[in-house]
Amino acid sequence: MSVLIAAAGLTACGSDQGTNKPSAKTPPAAAPSAPAAPAGTSSPPAAAETPKGKGIPPKPDAATQAKYIAALTAIDPDIVNTKPDKAVDRGRNQCETIASFPNDKSKQTDLTNQRFTSPAHPDGFGPAKAAKILDAVHTHLCPTY
Repeated sequence: MSVLIAAAGLTACGSDQGTNKPSAKTPPAAAPSAPAAPAGTSSPPAAAETPKGKGIPPKPDAATQAKYIAALTAIDPDIVNTKPDKAVDRGRNQCETIASFPNDKSKQTDLTNQRFTSPAHPDGFGPAKAAKILDAVHTHLCPTY
């Protein structure tokens, strides 16, 4: 009889350990820990991945935008072509090119010429004006790049 009670006790203990160990205690503890760690670690790297000089910069404030549009208009009024928001978007995208090819002014100028077009200049404004556009972009929209 004592053997039956001991066996029953071992079976009960064995099933409790089996139930608690894999499914009841481990997953809940692992689940909150796993998302909390990646979420906590993903925020700082995300901020670190977008420091000044990388990617597309934020939209400029009104004063900066006005100076940028004035600089483009001084190069050639057709660059803005009554669409200042489009000129700003193109410039912000060009900042990403500046960051991607920091030591290749020729590539930056070529991509500027491809990016800045108008109905009267569907193939761009040429290398000389593209270089000036690039300087205006760099000066006004992403000077830290």
